[in-house]
Amino acid sequence: GAAMQRFLGPLLCLCALRLPAGSGAAARGLDVASYRERVRAMFYHAYEHYLESAFPYDELRPLTCDGQDTWGSFSLTLIDALDTLLILGNVSEFQRVVNVLQEGVDFDIDVNASVFETNIRVVGGLLSAHLLSRKAGVEVEAGWPCSGPLLRMAEEAARKLLPAFQTPTGMPYGTVNLLHGVNPGETPVTCTAGIGTFIVEFATLSHLTGDPVFEDVARKALKALWKNRSDIGLVGNHIDVITAKWVAQDAGIGAGVDSYFEYLVKGAILLQDKELMSMFLEYNKAIKNYTKFDDWYLWVQMYKGTVSMPVFQSLEAYWPGLQSLIGDVDNAMRTFLNYYTVWKQFGGLPEFYNIPQGYTVDKREGYPLRPELIESAMYLYRATRDPTLLELGRDAVESIEKISKVDCGFATIKDLRDHRLDNRMESFFLAETIKYLYLLFDPDNFIHNDGSDFDVVVTPYGECVLNAGGYIFNTEAHPIDPAALHCCRKRKEEQWEVEDLMREFYSQKKTKKFTLKRAPNHGEGGSAKDPEDASSEKAGEKRNSKKSSHSLLSCPSQSFNSKLAVLGQVFLDNT
Repeated sequence: GAAMQRFLGPLLCLCALRLPAGSGAAARGLDVASYRERVRAMFYHAYEHYLESAFPYDELRPLTCDGQDTWGSFSLTLIDALDTLLILGNVSEFQRVVNVLQEGVDFDIDVNASVFETNIRVVGGLLSAHLLSRKAGVEVEAGWPCSGPLLRMAEEAARKLLPAFQTPTGMPYGTVNLLHGVNPGETPVTCTAGIGTFIVEFATLSHLTGDPVFEDVARKALKALWKNRSDIGLVGNHIDVITAKWVAQDAGIGAGVDSYFEYLVKGAILLQDKELMSMFLEYNKAIKNYTKFDDWYLWVQMYKGTVSMPVFQSLEAYWPGLQSLIGDVDNAMRTFLNYYTVWKQFGGLPEFYNIPQGYTVDKREGYPLRPELIESAMYLYRATRDPTLLELGRDAVESIEKISKVDCGFATIKDLRDHRLDNRMESFFLAETIKYLYLLFDPDNFIHNDGSDFDVVVTPYGECVLNAGGYIFNTEAHPIDPAALHCCRKRKEEQWEVEDLMREFYSQKKTKKFTLKRAPNHGEGGSAKDPEDASSEKAGEKRNSKKSSHSLLSCPSQSFNSKLAVLGQVFLDNT
């Protein structure tokens, strides 16, 4: 009773405080432009000290003004911060860094790397920078966006990760040696997120390069998790990728699981894939049924549904943003306001927060400047314009500047109770935290484009539209332009026109050079068609039967949510 009262008290008064969305931040005197400039200054304070004191190491150590390698040895902070530079409008530095990375980054190194982290930070960062490079004024090569130095680097990094996926289940190992592949004696236990967080980057790679292997392994891993969910529809935290036995059976939306759910939704939107969305909607029902209490989410035993830990983890704060992506804004807002009360209690989100006790959990009192609550605020502000969301942004700027700013950058907060600091500045601070803060305060940023403005690019496969908006952020806040996925392979219904032109071209000029530029068409069939074969009547019939393939930029009239709501439809294990 009393604990529950304490549990609900702050929530009830918070809801009462909510003003209608139209009341505007101006009414509360929050100067968006000045906060935007403060965020920009925060970025450069951290970035310049990284370059000065830490480059070419992965990360800055802000208390000692030096650098350290953390996730590999590839100047990680530079790769992670690259697209943030463009979002802040700094094209000259973006161009300089692109050159530095081309010269200096090598993935042929004897380093044990996290498959998950290398994918989201390195592959994701390089893909995003590749797709934005023309916008940033980089001179791109003729085949762009289907070729380019950053794309080749992204592909090289991703290839180094492929050996991890060679398991009986298709679920990857968590660690791979970039030179030798999976180490003998490597642990077969991987967390759920480390298995289900590849589809955004790997499908993008496959669509741009024409090599289906990346998307194939990512999908196989996603489906293996789905197949191994419990009878009540939940997945645990860690699984053995050889035997498919669950090692940690805690089910929740936070650490170890988080981005699996995120990538089902984002993969569905990016690829217009109903199956991924229906998987998520099934999970969403189970999560609501078993883990949700009073707009908080707890951890439960995956088979029984009994509560195992009544804690909120700061990593879970991405969930309201994800709910907003499927149109569930009211629930998202209620959960966001719960999480915001915790922020206000500490001036940051502790890694773990005991919900019934309303306090931090022993040894988990730190805040490493994570982005998740700010990320949710950014999404929800786009959806509602509720000024409360700008207030979280304001609180984050004030808090981070007051507690964590040091002469050499911004330091991880080791303990939110006494504001002790740790000698670390994670690369996600510049990749995500700063980016989402800036985008929250910059309503006119090109990232928020509503489609009224776009570029038309001529590729070897015809014209395609880019930078029209609708960017999908990977889980390290690297934006991927969904339209780019349609640039590098011909649409089925137009294929015959292109092939007629190609045949004319071939009869005039049989050179090898042009043939190499044609990416294999890895559509449904997966085989590359030679232009000469395409004259057969059968190929024509086959194409017409596949008219349903999505147009270049499908803009469904009904919301994506309702279009893909196949609620109540249960998929069999073997689909």
